[in-house]
Amino acid sequence: MAHSNDGRKRPTARRRPGARRRCEVPSTVAVLADERDFAAMRRYASFTFDDHATYLRQMEGLLRTLAAEGTYTSVALFDPADYEEFCADSHLDPDTPASRTRYTAEVAAAGSKVTYEGQPIGRLLPQLVDEAEQQATWEYATALLARGGDCATCGEDTGRTAFARASQLLRRLVEAVGPGTHHLVCSVPAEGDVPLVAVLHTESHADGMLRLGEAAALIFCTVLAAGIATDRPGGVVLRTTTPGHPDTVRGWGLRDGRLRPLSEAEVFDAYCTDADTGEPVPPEPGVAYRAGLPLDDPEEPKGHEGPEGSERGA
Repeated sequence: MAHSNDGRKRPTARRRPGARRRCEVPSTVAVLADERDFAAMRRYASFTFDDHATYLRQMEGLLRTLAAEGTYTSVALFDPADYEEFCADSHLDPDTPASRTRYTAEVAAAGSKVTYEGQPIGRLLPQLVDEAEQQATWEYATALLARGGDCATCGEDTGRTAFARASQLLRRLVEAVGPGTHHLVCSVPAEGDVPLVAVLHTESHADGMLRLGEAAALIFCTVLAAGIATDRPGGVVLRTTTPGHPDTVRGWGLRDGRLRPLSEAEVFDAYCTDADTGEPVPPEPGVAYRAGLPLDDPEEPKGHEGPEGSERGA
């Protein structure tokens, strides 16, 4: 029994014998996705796993248990180098489970995550790695845009102008190819050998309705904008799937702040060449390689004078 404010007794709810209250809070599990990271953690005596395959099976079992209990669970990457730096900055002993738990809660949980929805660990890890790579791409492209500062001619922020132009170009691309499911890849050179690459999936309907992931569109436009703002020679490849027709691949090259259509031969060469070795690869059966379509140039901000007197967005 319990007492009300006026002192009278009132009945209280009874629970079944042995029933316990469960605290319904979200959970984050940080995973060592590859064997190299796993090997780096084995130097700690408190990390008791012997091989990566067994470790992943146990992590998958943990995820299933949490899901069965109704716990909303996100999966993040556990980065051993980042963990070591975190422990040094926080004056923690890295060779303790408590330190690993704190790193997961304070650092890994704040980074890229994938929601666990019962998918096998073999499918979840590539999703997680891809999410982390896209996040790193966005951060790097954002840093490139921030370096631009203000335009010396008009005083406008070059990064903001380039992003607005990239957003318009994305819309023009999807409008030009028409209805269908589109897979777009934007590639822009960066420092070193690895380019900035952003991937976007969209669905365009005959009534003009366009569906796309906002986060992926943000990354795509940021990478494209970085190429525009820094005047780097990037490109866009777009693959369209429509029912009853072969997939169609088209391409555009980024030059002088514009997406210029590639010829059919250029599209074929770009799509059928190994990016790492430069060696030709066989064309994919059932795929048509077509020239890029001309794009109506977005209305460009005045004051950005480009080559041959043309106006540019950055």
